[in-house]
Amino acid sequence: MTKIFPIPDNHPQRFKLHNEVHARAPVILKLPVISTFLALTLNNEEKKLERAHITRLCERYNISPPKGDSSHFSATMDSFKIRWEQHAEFSTYSFYVQTSTEHPFAKLALEHVPVDWLDYLPGKIIVAAHASIIEASIPSVSSAESISAFFSGNPIVGAEVTGGAARAFTDFKIHADGFSRFLILNYHLKSGQAGRLLQRLFEIEVYRVMALLAFPIAKQLTPGLNEGDKQLLSITTAMATSDSNDGELLDELTTLAAEVENNISTHQYRFAAASAYYKLVEQRIDDLREVRIQGIQTIGEFMNRRLEPAFSTCTATSKRFTLLSKRISNAGQLLRTRVDITIERQNQALLTSMDLRAKMQLRLQETVEGLSIVAITSYVVGLIGLIAKAANTTDWVNVKPILVTGLSIPVVLLIVALGVRRIHKKILTGNEDS
Repeated sequence: MTKIFPIPDNHPQRFKLHNEVHARAPVILKLPVISTFLALTLNNEEKKLERAHITRLCERYNISPPKGDSSHFSATMDSFKIRWEQHAEFSTYSFYVQTSTEHPFAKLALEHVPVDWLDYLPGKIIVAAHASIIEASIPSVSSAESISAFFSGNPIVGAEVTGGAARAFTDFKIHADGFSRFLILNYHLKSGQAGRLLQRLFEIEVYRVMALLAFPIAKQLTPGLNEGDKQLLSITTAMATSDSNDGELLDELTTLAAEVENNISTHQYRFAAASAYYKLVEQRIDDLREVRIQGIQTIGEFMNRRLEPAFSTCTATSKRFTLLSKRISNAGQLLRTRVDITIERQNQALLTSMDLRAKMQLRLQETVEGLSIVAITSYVVGLIGLIAKAANTTDWVNVKPILVTGLSIPVVLLIVALGVRRIHKKILTGNEDS
């Protein structure tokens, strides 16, 4: 891009981020129109196949396919329009056909899409819905009873939407053909409004189903969660007794903590996603700007009464797991503190015992040293006595052996005692130097 003004270079993502708000613009529709919406869950491998599958459809109608990194695509292909969007967990296909009919579901948009191409769509269907926007002046939709007939006689949910420009109805049920249905009565909808309205209704349907993916998991985890609560109560009760085995309790608590953390790690994403999807449902319902039709439940009221309890169960289960994890952590800290105190006491007792043994050894050593001094003195004095006796046998020395032996005792004893003391002093000096 040529610079007109001397400003710094653009951030590498500047234009991509700037244009993101325009990336998923609503389809401009010519009324009346029928539509079919498909939402499919896909794994990573199926997402790669999906792009190739869309490319084959584009080649069939000589349309430029989406770019390799694109996550959305819209195009007109002969008799129908297609809108494709790829999300984190699912992809959506919306097909639109302009047609006029008094029976809103007599003709279906999906009939205009090649059957052989539809048959090989990758992924698993999570939502499938038909929608029809017809003129409100058609006699067949003049009353709630006549509208209900298009929904197999089921109770209908609906309201005035988009500032009174239309009325939207559904029964939020899957019919015999495997599709749910939406009927929009057009009073003075504009082309852009019609595209946005259909998109919001379809998004409400797919987001509410995606939010409910966490509900079976919550029901499945509840028994184990209750058992974990009971097990923690048993552990903390045992901790309160004075004769509990803290080591065994700590092992049991560690095993319980591992199980809880494993459940949190495995299912936390699903519960977090459910919360995000539920907020999107609420936002899309707010965007409808519903006004009540006398005697008919609004879409917002239906969701509050039917979806909110299930979502509350998921939220409560997630919070219970988080709370249980914190309680286990607190109990573990308390138990580890008790174990540490017990070990400290054992170490203190061991040190006291070792100190006592050291004192006893020192006294024993002093006793042995005293005996050793006496023994050495006795040995040396004996030698002196023998020397004195030997010298007394000669003519040039005249000594009394007994006197010499007796006089040598204190001298030898003093010398030996000083020698032992000197040795002790050298040993102590050597230890201090080392």
